[in-house]
Amino acid sequence: MRKLLKSRKALSPVVAAIILIAVTVAVSIAVAAWMGALTFTFMSTEQITYTNYVWDNVGTPNQWFIFTVKNTGSSDLSVQDVRIDSVAAATITYSATGSAPWTTFSPPQLLTKGSSVSFNVTRTGGVFTSGVNYEFTVLTAKGNTFGPYTKQAP
Repeated sequence: MRKLLKSRKALSPVVAAIILIAVTVAVSIAVAAWMGALTFTFMSTEQITYTNYVWDNVGTPNQWFIFTVKNTGSSDLSVQDVRIDSVAAATITYSATGSAPWTTFSPPQLLTKGSSVSFNVTRTGGVFTSGVNYEFTVLTAKGNTFGPYTKQAP
C-alpha cells in the first residue's frame, strides 16, 4: 500500500501557481468586460434643449405655435409625444433640420444626437389666448419628460 501512495506524483507548486494566476486573470477580464458594458449602458443620457419658438395667428381659429428642440444628450432619442399644458396637442406636424417642411407627426420620431426638429402644434379645445402662459412638454419613448417650456402668447 505504501508503494502505491509513494508512486503517485503531486502537482508541482510552480504549475499550480501558474494555473491559479491564469484562472484569476481570465475571471478578472470577464468581470471587467461585463462592468464596462454596464457603464456604457447607464452613461447614455437623453437631453433636449428648447432653442426657438414662433407664434402665429394668436386669437384666430387657425393658430399655431412652433418650437424647436435640439438633442443635446449623449445618445439618440425618440420623441413619443408633444403636450400643451399637460394635454396632447390637437395636431402636430414636424420638420427636421434640412428636411422637407411639415410632415405629420407619427411617434416615435427619431432625433439623432446633435440634430434639431421643429414642432408645429395647435391646441386641443380652443385657441391660444393672448397674454396667457402655455407650457410645452416633450416626452420620449424611454419615458423622460422635457419641459415644461413656458411661453406667453403675444
